[in-house]
Amino acid sequence: MATIRVRDWTKEQIEKIRDTESHSSHDSVIKSLLKDRKLAKYADDAPEAIPEPESDSLTNDPDTPFDDLTVLCELSGADNGVLFLWCPSCGNELAHLTADNPLGLSVFEIECQRCLTHLDRHAIVAIEIGYPIEQKLVEDCLQDDLKECVVDYWDRTLDDAAVGALDDDLDPAHLVWQFDQYLRQFSWEWPADVPVVGFATGETYRNTTTDEYLDVIEPVSENRNAMDSFKMRRYAGDPETHDGETEILDSTTVVDHIVNRRLLIEARSDSPSLPESTEPTT
Repeated sequence: MATIRVRDWTKEQIEKIRDTESHSSHDSVIKSLLKDRKLAKYADDAPEAIPEPESDSLTNDPDTPFDDLTVLCELSGADNGVLFLWCPSCGNELAHLTADNPLGLSVFEIECQRCLTHLDRHAIVAIEIGYPIEQKLVEDCLQDDLKECVVDYWDRTLDDAAVGALDDDLDPAHLVWQFDQYLRQFSWEWPADVPVVGFATGETYRNTTTDEYLDVIEPVSENRNAMDSFKMRRYAGDPETHDGETEILDSTTVVDHIVNRRLLIEARSDSPSLPESTEPTT
């Protein structure tokens, strides 16, 4: 397993270089140092021998929307041996780390010092050297990219769970609970075209397999480390028809719907009060 150690350049050295060379940030200093180190490696070679910059991220070969943004769980190696770890919830930089390749992290956890969210390898985003971070900060779109990266990873991970392609150490039911917890903590508005990874009170979901609508009323259990069961109204079609029945959706079925990517979130609109529904029998 790879070992992670404190970065080679101390904070004081980085700040000294930043002030001397008028860099805009610590990131700019480190990128400059890495570039100088890479060029020095080939200084004695012929110009044509200097390799072109690698365009592919050192990931475990997923089809992702970004080359240089990767959720830590999928990262198989650190570009130039350096990782820049970021919180997708608040857009805060968590740490600069140096790492040996190949990277193997079965467990990695850290708390964001800004939003105090406890993060693990399923929610930490690694930013590599090729990502234009300063430009993204100026354009105020870094956090959007961090969110898109994580949403894509969660979606693909549950796709793998649906076909039994997860690693042996990953439990689909636990992943659903974990993603659901992160989604609540991050307060993200989930994309309407991506199957959901959680199940929340007050939301309406459409089952794409049956075209039924599930209007979630409240949880009816208090599981600490697993998904809850929920009281809900089930509609055979558009909820505006008011043709619904109240029932209990058990936690196993909730997980099954999410893992098999059946549920899309529906935009809620103001509507007249729904009539009394048939209560579930016990």
